[in-house]
Amino acid sequence: MDWCAIPRAGGTFSARRRYFRQRAGLRRYEVNFMRGLWKTGAAALSIAVVLSGCVSTPSLNGTLGAPSFADLQAMCGSQPADYGSDAQSVYVTLFDAYVANRRGGLSKADYCAFQTELAQRYAVQGASTDPQMRRQWVEFFNAQRVKALSWRAAVDPTLRSG
Repeated sequence: MDWCAIPRAGGTFSARRRYFRQRAGLRRYEVNFMRGLWKTGAAALSIAVVLSGCVSTPSLNGTLGAPSFADLQAMCGSQPADYGSDAQSVYVTLFDAYVANRRGGLSKADYCAFQTELAQRYAVQGASTDPQMRRQWVEFFNAQRVKALSWRAAVDPTLRSG
């Protein structure tokens, strides 16, 4: 490297920057393009981080427009059931059925029967330590999850849009 060709400290900073860009073989538009790529990538990453909070499963305590898990269970006048580690999944399932109920796709009697059946089957099969009983609960619950989601999809346009 020819140290004599480097602009001295007495020169402007832009002259030194221009010199090193030329030595690296980069033109101004190439540097600006790379800088733009970095900015776009940083913006996309920050948007993804922000939106990941929107996509997450709802809290058991409820959110704006969504009742809490205890409120969903109390709608039918029954005692709240303890679903243990399955509480989040059961809440999402009951919430889907609740949306179908609120939008007229499911009667309150059907919603309450659905909720009661979930609670009874969990008490017998889901809370069991027997692997066979637990497997039966999982199979039953998955079928109920599909049923609740189909009820919601029938009345909720946000689930039907592509």
